Amino acid sequence: MVERIEQIRQEAEQAISAAGTTDELEKLRVGYLGRKAELTGILRGISELPAEERGPVGKAGNEARVALESLLETRAEQLDSSEIDARLVEDRIDVTLPGIPLPSAARSLLVRTQREIEDVFVGLGYRVMEGPEVELDYYNFTALNHPPGHAARMAQDTFYVEPGSLASDLTIEPAPEYPGEEVSGSALPPGPEDVVLRTHTSPMQVRAMETQEPPIFIVVPGRCYRSDPFDATHSPVFHQVEGLAVAEGITLADLKWTLDEFARAIFGPDRSTRFRPGFFPFTEPSVEVDVSCFKCDGSGELPDGARCNICKGTGWIEILGSGMVDPNVFGFVAQKGYDPDRVQGFAFGMGIERIAMLKHGVPDLRKFFENDVRVLEQFR
Repeated sequence: MVERIEQIRQEAEQAISAAGTTDELEKLRVGYLGRKAELTGILRGISELPAEERGPVGKAGNEARVALESLLETRAEQLDSSEIDARLVEDRIDVTLPGIPLPSAARSLLVRTQREIEDVFVGLGYRVMEGPEVELDYYNFTALNHPPGHAARMAQDTFYVEPGSLASDLTIEPAPEYPGEEVSGSALPPGPEDVVLRTHTSPMQVRAMETQEPPIFIVVPGRCYRSDPFDATHSPVFHQVEGLAVAEGITLADLKWTLDEFARAIFGPDRSTRFRPGFFPFTEPSVEVDVSCFKCDGSGELPDGARCNICKGTGWIEILGSGMVDPNVFGFVAQKGYDPDRVQGFAFGMGIERIAMLKHGVPDLRKFFENDVRVLEQFR
């Protein structure tokens, strides 16, 4: 039996040394040391041998097993190393070759336009603020001189939100009374109409003045909502930038200068603005603002004599609404130092989509919301 063990050991050592792959080596391990291997069977049957043979056979069997296990481990390390070297040679990458270019991302045109507008006003000394998109009726309408029943509320038809605990979490300052009409700002009437998705970023006018005494110079960008159709020029979701400046001695001339600087920064250094009478409940007087056409240079005609398609031949493009802050609005924050007899201010608001469409020649507002990469690629 000892001689047979020695024969098995020699055969196994030769086979292990000649193995060329790790798979072949694993088969040899199972064949010589597995549960069904001859050597394993001999070791299991030692108890059945005569007493004088058990010692020599057990010693020879264990020595053979230990030797083969050690040889298998050494040979496995050798084969692993050689296989890794072979794979490295086959899969070698030339790091000096140019890489595969990946497409670079492009920032949304709306975000880029918003940042550009913000940069203009920050350069003029304004501070950028943000406000809640889910807003109280008080801030969205009442405190902006839209008393209950005012026609402008219907013109800015919006989406209403069930208030739940929201109204109790948002506090407001007591509001003054309108002439001949009682309007309470400290106790809102019940109902879902009290909480809305804001129709403009203008509510931050009052919110900002509640927290800061004059002077105040802010711009407020953000998302707004109205019950509008989704077509080439309208969307139920849109973006706006609101501006507010309040201090002693501010006049309409300051507003004109500010918007001139804005127009030149956004549309080109040769641009000018014109004011037309308008109406907004929270400004008086109110003005619509036009900028001279940057395509036809304000002439209304293209070099070939055709009518300019941007300004429709008028030489002017409407870009925003503005005006001097109505004294009634100051009445809601008079306790914060906004005495209409002492301070004046102006406000303006513009649609970011409209500015982006005009500046970059985008014909359809829906392009901003379709997530078409081809649109973004045009404005890298």
